[in-house]
Amino acid sequence: MLKESGLRKRAVLIQAIRQFFIDRDYIEVDTPLRLPVLIPEAHNEPVESGYHFLQTSPEICMKRLLAEAGVEKIFQLCKCFRGKERGDRHLPEFTMLEWYRAHSDYLSLMEECEDLIIEVARASGHRSDISVKGKNVNLDKPWERLTVSDAFAQYAPVSMRQALAQKRFDEVLCKYIEPHLGIKKPVFLYDYPVELGALARCSKENPSMVERFEIYIGGLELANGFSELTDAREQRRRFEREHDYIRKQGRPAGKMPEKFLASLPYMPETAGIALGVDRLAMVLCSAKAIDQVVTFIPEEL
Repeated sequence: MLKESGLRKRAVLIQAIRQFFIDRDYIEVDTPLRLPVLIPEAHNEPVESGYHFLQTSPEICMKRLLAEAGVEKIFQLCKCFRGKERGDRHLPEFTMLEWYRAHSDYLSLMEECEDLIIEVARASGHRSDISVKGKNVNLDKPWERLTVSDAFAQYAPVSMRQALAQKRFDEVLCKYIEPHLGIKKPVFLYDYPVELGALARCSKENPSMVERFEIYIGGLELANGFSELTDAREQRRRFEREHDYIRKQGRPAGKMPEKFLASLPYMPETAGIALGVDRLAMVLCSAKAIDQVVTFIPEEL
């Protein structure tokens, strides 16, 4: 349980995030936590709530607002839920920041991420540097950009394509690559293979890659963003592939999110991102575990 000093630090962080988006003319939105159908994601196990599910992210509703409500800049701070997630960096219930900006792509979104985290860090009492795991990380722009392919070439014993073929991509990324990312400066790991970007737009230069990135600071992954896929036919094909993966795991695939798919053709070119607020708090508070930055952990309830 957080004491008063920890509660104040967390409150400052949340207020700084909210003020950042208010100052940039974003609309704060509040979407349902319980949904009858979720976006199929093989790597996330949903939590049932009666005949509905608790959201794994607010993505499905926020994108429908972009497509159907005529808004162009929205953000949300909310609780998300994922089954069987518990560890130093994971909680089954956690706080997510998600935002979307129309007429943008993943490259411009990277710049906005730099501005957000620098501003929130300053509000939290930091200047240009923060200490993560006892090492100094400089937040001054520009941050490092590193393609996934180059990261595998630089740090891993196999190439990106070899890791995919061996079904070891996540294992190799976590074991060999992540510990080197964001040690001196934050890193944008970008341009993922299309197999690992179910909701991201394909690169115009290389259709085998998608316009997706993740942010790493001190070896910790904080956020996942991309240029949004708006082709409903291609999105359905990717969801069907995710359903196949889910069935192979021995889980029911669930229904297809038909209302979401029907809205996609009306969504403008958009960039969007999900950022783990608890993990950002870990970085800015020099915490070793996520337990140190949340009000209550599951075992205390």
